[in-house]
Amino acid sequence: MLLVAIRWFGTVALLFAIGWAQLRRDWPVLRRRLPYLAAMGVVGLTAFNAVFYLAAHSTTAINIGILQGAMPVLVLLGSALLFSTPLGVTQLAGVAITIVGVALVVSRGDLAVLAAFRLNQGDLLMLLASLFYAAYALGLRNRPQVSPISALTVISTAAAVATLPLAAGEALAGQAFWPSADGWAVVTYVTVFPSVLSQLFFIKGVSLIGPARTGLFINLVPVFAAILAVAILGEAFRWYHLGGLALVLSGIWLAEPGVGHHRQVGPVLLGGSDRQDHRRIGGVQSAQLVGLEAGPVDFGHRGLPLPILPMPRWRPL
Repeated sequence: MLLVAIRWFGTVALLFAIGWAQLRRDWPVLRRRLPYLAAMGVVGLTAFNAVFYLAAHSTTAINIGILQGAMPVLVLLGSALLFSTPLGVTQLAGVAITIVGVALVVSRGDLAVLAAFRLNQGDLLMLLASLFYAAYALGLRNRPQVSPISALTVISTAAAVATLPLAAGEALAGQAFWPSADGWAVVTYVTVFPSVLSQLFFIKGVSLIGPARTGLFINLVPVFAAILAVAILGEAFRWYHLGGLALVLSGIWLAEPGVGHHRQVGPVLLGGSDRQDHRRIGGVQSAQLVGLEAGPVDFGHRGLPLPILPMPRWRPL
């Protein structure tokens, strides 16, 4: 847990350094939602990482890779239950295909490995960790409408503070180890890329396309990990790497809301006063959005689906 604490305190320091101006600008809005953001940090970042690392001590990397596929399923089901997100057969099939792709990669294409799959205590912890991160992804839907870097700064600060009791308990038990030179390199990498850049992109993704669709991309993590192992560590590129990537991408495409039926106008995340002015112009409904920074807007004319585009700030007519 010491490494988790170092990771999140390093993340907070980096975010303050690059986002102080935005944080000051957004603080009046953030201050009203501090308990909500703090809960997201504790559950989605600290608890998720802590339970994930505990699971790694009592289960295999293959089991973790397969069970990680539960995250998109939990996010999809949560979106359907909490936000009434349409859930069809194609979406469920898409999720199932992405999980098959993950299983193909982590098992290295060996059916005997999958046949020997058994749940143990570590697997149950991994499922709990997946539940924590699914709750975090769903919670991002209702985050304050401020810049992602400001929201992540507050969330990460809460996560960092929550790691202190865990790190102290580990130290008292004599199980805390200070990182070596290589360890510091790993911590730096994890701080900059998975903790800052990846989280910022994930938050923005939830704002643009919602938690259900964003969550599907989580299943690309083990696939990209295998590809990076080939590129960086010199491991051999096998057929199951390509097959897993193809299956995960196919599943994500199949789960897109425009596949198999017409797109519907989805919810748009608004900032400011959250007002909409709907007007009919030439038979096409256009939404004049006030205070919107960016969001998916789907304009359909006579039932024809059009692509979702990130829209700039609009002014009322």
